[in-house]
Amino acid sequence: MTTTRTDSSPAPAAGRRSWLREHSELGVCVMLLALGALVLTDALTMDVDITQRGPVGPKTVPIVVGIGLLVIAALLAVDVLRGGRGEAEGGEDVDLSEPADWRTVLLLVGIFLGAAALIEPAGFPVAGAVLFWGAAFALGSRRVDRDPLIAAVLSLITYVVFDKLLGVPLPGGPLMGVL
Repeated sequence: MTTTRTDSSPAPAAGRRSWLREHSELGVCVMLLALGALVLTDALTMDVDITQRGPVGPKTVPIVVGIGLLVIAALLAVDVLRGGRGEAEGGEDVDLSEPADWRTVLLLVGIFLGAAALIEPAGFPVAGAVLFWGAAFALGSRRVDRDPLIAAVLSLITYVVFDKLLGVPLPGGPLMGVL
């Protein structure tokens, strides 16, 4: 007498994970689609108060970029669903059998969000230094004697180039009167 198992087996879940792993590039498609929709929405709702000369106005480039992102997302999705796969470069030293380093990813996300929160109250030079130093730390640098100094110099150079030379206003924070 043979008995059959009536409980649900994990095969469908494992098959679904396998399909998702084989088509992981679809995540990039979703990201490109969301970014394209965001750019287009922002461009189409942009208030244009300046008088423009000719047919090309300030909305043109964002609209072209948004449409380009949507087209690339669709073409990539079609390619992935037809079996196309990205090939690793010969020089890559990534072992795909190893799990992702979520500690590093979460550290980088936290540092980025922290720097974004610091920009307004502390100014770009301080927030940029935190961002540069935190990214170096998250990616493995433990040189506490030079990393903060390099981060501060990079942040100040970036601030001066964008704010003073290119005319892109960045918040200076408490250093506004000094720089």
